Amino acid sequence: MMEEPVYHIPALLPQCLDALDIRPDGVYVDATLGGGGHSGAIAARLTTGHLYSLDRDSEAIARATATAVFTPVHGDFRHLANYMRYFGVLGGVDGILADLGVSFHHFDDASRGFSFRTDAPLDMRMNPDGGMTAAELLRSVSEDRLAEIFRLYGELRQGRRIAAAITRRLASGGRVERTGELVDTVTPLLNPASLKKELAQVFQALRIEVNGEMEALEAFLRASLQALRPGGRLAVISYHSLEDRLVKNFMRSGRTDGVVEKDLFGRADVPLKALTSKPVIPDADEIERNPRSRSAKLRVAVKL
Repeated sequence: MMEEPVYHIPALLPQCLDALDIRPDGVYVDATLGGGGHSGAIAARLTTGHLYSLDRDSEAIARATATAVFTPVHGDFRHLANYMRYFGVLGGVDGILADLGVSFHHFDDASRGFSFRTDAPLDMRMNPDGGMTAAELLRSVSEDRLAEIFRLYGELRQGRRIAAAITRRLASGGRVERTGELVDTVTPLLNPASLKKELAQVFQALRIEVNGEMEALEAFLRASLQALRPGGRLAVISYHSLEDRLVKNFMRSGRTDGVVEKDLFGRADVPLKALTSKPVIPDADEIERNPRSRSAKLRVAVKL
């Protein structure tokens, strides 16, 4: 199904397979194909069933080969309901998995600009075929909006000062077109004792904004309710508190803001039942094999 070498080690793989409770004749969706690790394991359990795997990165789709039980789909998971309608399975999906992590390939391919560890064009687009790059974003937004991005998506207390430093550099004719130029600009404002962590937060904030990740996640969660059949399962792996909060709220209330709607008799009207009271996390053995899985959190719910 996927050409070697696979460029992403799937996090919490056995736990995901258990969470989906896969039937050989069932219909499943991997909303984030990536390197194909999760998809390959799901497809291997199917006989007459089918797996649809989405990814907005054309490189991931190019690596995938359709089979009798597997269809790769080049598209954004926020449009999940539309794709499932096209394939005639809307409302009949048995299980949906979304791994919200960034593929190793994206971090390790310097040309994509996701990592502060190598100097590269400041791109950060999940879909390299269109949209605004991180460098273009920095040139186009106001200092106030940039500060908000670092505060909300990077959870950086010094977000205002970071935004001001970038704005000053650009206003004086300086460039922030490459990852190295961004690192040089923000490093004096970060804590030397936690420099790598805070640089990662700066890059995370820009990546989330460039790719509209939070808006896409909210749209995907709503679409998952349309796609699933009653009794179908939703499994989501998140990697930072912003994502996890949305997923937890949605699984408990059917809304990303966590507000539980009630019927005329005051009874909670929720479309899902959470199957995980606490998120499932990697054990020490998995973290040793795959250190990047350290922050992974799996939550699972069933559609009522």
